[in-house]
Amino acid sequence: MTSPVDPRAFLYDEHLDPDAALRLTADALGNAEDGELYLEYRKSEAFGFDDGRLKTASYDTQSGFGLRAVSGETTAFAHANELSAGAIRRAAATMALIDPAKGARAAPPRGNNRHLYTAADPIDAIAFADKVALCQTIDAAARARDPRVVQVSVSLLGSWGVVEIVRPDGFVATDIRPLTRLNVSIVVEANGRRETGSFGTGGRALYDRLMQPETWNRAIDEALAQALANLESVAAPAGEMTVLLGPGWPGILLHEAIGHGLEGDFNRKGTSAFSGRIGQRVAAPGVTVVDDGSIADRRGSLSIDDEGTPTQENILIEDGILKGYMQDRMNARLMGVAPTGNGRRQSFAHAPMPRMTNTFMRAGRDDPAELLSRVKRGIFAKSFGGGQVDIVSGKFVFSCTEAYRIEDGRIGAPIKGATLIGDGPTALTRVLGIGDDFALDEGIGMCGKGGQGVPAGVGQPTLLMEGLTVGGTAAG
Repeated sequence: MTSPVDPRAFLYDEHLDPDAALRLTADALGNAEDGELYLEYRKSEAFGFDDGRLKTASYDTQSGFGLRAVSGETTAFAHANELSAGAIRRAAATMALIDPAKGARAAPPRGNNRHLYTAADPIDAIAFADKVALCQTIDAAARARDPRVVQVSVSLLGSWGVVEIVRPDGFVATDIRPLTRLNVSIVVEANGRRETGSFGTGGRALYDRLMQPETWNRAIDEALAQALANLESVAAPAGEMTVLLGPGWPGILLHEAIGHGLEGDFNRKGTSAFSGRIGQRVAAPGVTVVDDGSIADRRGSLSIDDEGTPTQENILIEDGILKGYMQDRMNARLMGVAPTGNGRRQSFAHAPMPRMTNTFMRAGRDDPAELLSRVKRGIFAKSFGGGQVDIVSGKFVFSCTEAYRIEDGRIGAPIKGATLIGDGPTALTRVLGIGDDFALDEGIGMCGKGGQGVPAGVGQPTLLMEGLTVGGTAAG
């Protein structure tokens, strides 16, 4: 079963029609330099399978609008979980409080009819019983893999939404957004010791790929391998040392420690370590960092951002030189540059801000095996869990969920309790080698900023860095 012929039917009914939305927006934002009416309908579901049975199953729908007026640096914003002409009129009273525009009215985004993902609805495409059966199958298969498996947790999540951006100049843009995700977590036990491993995958697509045996079997294999490695782990060393980061998901360190500092609002306000440094060297030669929201089917991708601007490839750092920032409309206008398609919001109840989409470091030319051979003593960080980052300074602390000692150019024992400590701007200058094995993450990222969470993607090749502080419990 596919999505309705006209998904806009979820936004418009007898209480609000497209012509009324245009008219109300023009009336409400007549004094503003910029702004929009953002309409949204979204439904989501989540299944949690644990201890051999379905523990949780949820289904939720929400709809509403956000109305925003912008003049200079001032924003007026009102929202409601009601899609009606009356509610929009009431919200317009807030817009009237903003100072009349002093500058020129902002031009609308460029038109775009590109679709980076299916418009079909993943939730309705697969029966409820089939989703539960998938969780059961994964649970049984994981338990049969190894006698040391004592607990399996499976989560399956899906959502489908329709958004429409309506501007006072008559611009209208619509996007239909699917999202799915599968997570598998496995606990193993031996000799009284328990350890965990996990793996997730997803994207802006239907459940079809997640239900393929090769997909969920790989999820089991990866989670189990991580758990068994952790079962053999020894205490992590501590001290300053060389670190080899694996490809793909370890790009989360780049995202957090560096990416936020390249967002337009921090740089306009002068609070980022990268403020005012366009054209300067900020990273080692060979380091090229890109944000690209236009990659088909990726978790962090959008056909248009939440202001109606088409997403695109944005080169932020090229061969170590800072080239630009990620911009929403307001910060781009105030900085005298073009929007980059990075205006994002969590929902209709939130105003947009500059946010990352899929942020990654491009591949280099080094053989990953040769990079490993260079390390006399250090660690190999294959996967990360939680972390803390100061967005302004880029200082970070990340915990490794799977890591290994490196001794004389060879992978050694798995280690437990390793954390990486440093700051992004400095770390960028300490890159010693960049692998030719670039990979994007598997499609599980969530990015938080200003109380808002949005799906995001990361990626990188194998990366050799010196001078990171490793926090551990063993002597170096």
